[in-house]
Amino acid sequence: MAEKEKIRPIYSELQGYLSQAPNNEQYYTLYSPKVWGLVNQGIDELISVSGEDYDRFKIVSKTGRQEGQECVELDTYRTSLGGLISRLHGKYFSDEPAPFSGMPSTVISQTQQQNQSVHVQMLLEVQSKIDQKLAESAEGTKERTFLQKVKNSLSSIKDVAGLITHLMNMAKECGLSVDDLKNLFS
Repeated sequence: MAEKEKIRPIYSELQGYLSQAPNNEQYYTLYSPKVWGLVNQGIDELISVSGEDYDRFKIVSKTGRQEGQECVELDTYRTSLGGLISRLHGKYFSDEPAPFSGMPSTVISQTQQQNQSVHVQMLLEVQSKIDQKLAESAEGTKERTFLQKVKNSLSSIKDVAGLITHLMNMAKECGLSVDDLKNLFS
């Protein structure tokens, strides 16, 4: 798609302007017409290359409180740029990673799925080891009681730290030492 490759440099340029914008904690207003002028020139070029109307994203200045000087509120500047970049991403670059850290849903979802997968795998391995050791342990022993209690409560384990804590608490409750645990699971 030739149009996409013509738009890519403008898309990158707009991202650059947004990345260099001051944060809202330090500034509330921009007083340099060159700053928003460059953005508007980029939008004009985008309109020319794409044949689409992006005028609504142009930065419009107003008269400021400081001696009638032209200015743009930083929120307006960042919102217009961010909206345009997101629009371009959705239209031309949706097959690429989103340009903003403010769009984390895919990453969070993937991380949650990976964590859940590791959690399930860990529990299955522990359960398999417990089943193996249960088959080897004699009826009525402290070890067998411990293994049965842990097996019955595995579904309540949320993470590795919780598993370790749970194993230690169950071992203490059943009268097993750390060395006993080590020998049991080796």
